[in-house]
Amino acid sequence: MTPQRSSSDKIWLVLKGLVMGAANKVPGVSGGVVAFVAGFYEEFIYSLQRINKKAFKLLLGGRFKSFYRYINGSFLGLLILGMIISYFSVSKILDYLIIHYELYVWSAFFGMIIGSIYYISKDFGAWNRKYIAYLCCGIAAGVAISFLEPARENDNLFFVFFCGIIGVSGMTLPGLSGSFILILLGNYVLLLVDSVNALFDTFAMMVQGNFSFVNDVGHMRLLKVLTAFSLGSLVGLISLSHILGYVLKRYKKATYAVIIGFIAGSLGVVWPWKTKVFSLDTSNNILVDANGKNIIVGYNRYFPSEFSLDTILALCCIFVGILIVLSLDWYYKMKHKNNG
Repeated sequence: MTPQRSSSDKIWLVLKGLVMGAANKVPGVSGGVVAFVAGFYEEFIYSLQRINKKAFKLLLGGRFKSFYRYINGSFLGLLILGMIISYFSVSKILDYLIIHYELYVWSAFFGMIIGSIYYISKDFGAWNRKYIAYLCCGIAAGVAISFLEPARENDNLFFVFFCGIIGVSGMTLPGLSGSFILILLGNYVLLLVDSVNALFDTFAMMVQGNFSFVNDVGHMRLLKVLTAFSLGSLVGLISLSHILGYVLKRYKKATYAVIIGFIAGSLGVVWPWKTKVFSLDTSNNILVDANGKNIIVGYNRYFPSEFSLDTILALCCIFVGILIVLSLDWYYKMKHKNNG
């Protein structure tokens, strides 16, 4: 049964989609964590599970209202609307902030992930040896992924489709950043920057009545890449949701233990104090990809050696990030108290 939502609930759901979309685009941050902390993770997974054979029968049979109700369309539609808005607004702002205020942005995300670990684990209940073992497995997997080296860019459409399947994992698996996975696969810039910008430019040109992009080989290539990536993301989203829905029903606490560990292990990815390591040729010149961007092969992480103004501000940003997540907890407690 699809829950009835008030106007304020609908606005909040769009805003949650907006934050989730922004998180999915930032390497090291998982949209799944946003879903978890904002309290709609299970509804999200179970709604995606409804996109199955029965749903397609309803759709092909022209029973659109039944299809909409069956897949919890009001929930998914508002959430996806927020994500789409985010990709053309908030994520653009984040791109700017990461370029100009990188240390502070990573510090805020680091704090938000720490807050998320507390938020998710506080209601876990009793920990026994079995759940601690699952927790350690999650931590180990998160740490291992954070130290893998990125591959080269590859625009082969079959590989791009595969990137879509893998990259969408950040929406369904809290702690696993889809954007960071795309960096490891070498296609982050191609799929989440260049192709998205090409789509934006396409709409802008069409509004102006300019269809010259059809004759632009490079532009059309990016649109084909984005189409293959979107199809792969759709396939990955539906298939992963079915797997996770099955696991959550039968092994809920074990799954939560792994997720908490995975999020904790991913802290290394968003560690604020780090320098980029670039790929070099034999003459120690920085290599660039097909788009002329420097190829990153990893990061050198370090602890700040002095309490400079930058360090103090970064620590403040970590604290603010923790407070942002905890404020969500306080908000939901107040809401339930008032409703009760």
